[in-house]
Amino acid sequence: MSLETKTKNWVIGDNFEVFSSIHQEDINIVINERDTSSLESELELLIQRDFEFRFSGTVEDITREISEEPELVGTPLVVEDLQKLLHSFKEVSESSEFRLYFATVSSNMCRKFHTDINDLRMLCTYKGRGTLWLTEDNVSREAEEDESLVLDRDHIQEAKEGSVLILKGAIYPKEGTRPVLHRSPSIEESRGKRILLRIDTTKFLNY
Repeated sequence: MSLETKTKNWVIGDNFEVFSSIHQEDINIVINERDTSSLESELELLIQRDFEFRFSGTVEDITREISEEPELVGTPLVVEDLQKLLHSFKEVSESSEFRLYFATVSSNMCRKFHTDINDLRMLCTYKGRGTLWLTEDNVSREAEEDESLVLDRDHIQEAKEGSVLILKGAIYPKEGTRPVLHRSPSIEESRGKRILLRIDTTKFLNY
């Protein structure tokens, strides 16, 4: 069954077709909420390891590096999924080169709500708490401090485990763009752990 919900600045669906909506002027985040239960046994193996992979280049370059990475031997379904997401992001971004980060994370990483200095970014928390983000009606764009930027903290959104997000950044090359505000979930306090995928285009300077 195909489900798609569009409300103000976001679109949520249950298939990869939802990604194309990111190019609509009023949309700054799209989310594919998907079932990753088939990956669970491999993800359980991976989360026990402390790993950090950084690959850059064309889709072909990164696909080859992922398939040859020794620490990913024994996780063929995860490898296949990483490659699928990379190809999907290429189709949406129409970029030729990318930077891919895949790692276990035990820190809070980005503690404050912020926008990325890039055009588009793909995120997926394979395991653990997902990225926190703000709907446009819950943002005070004039605020300078993180504490006053969020209008209602009871309505902060959190991506579900396994969901794939594409976020519009501050230098998305279309006039009128409003980049999505987001941050990492707090996991240090509870000694939590995440398996995180991040893919950026290299068209612009990314942070």
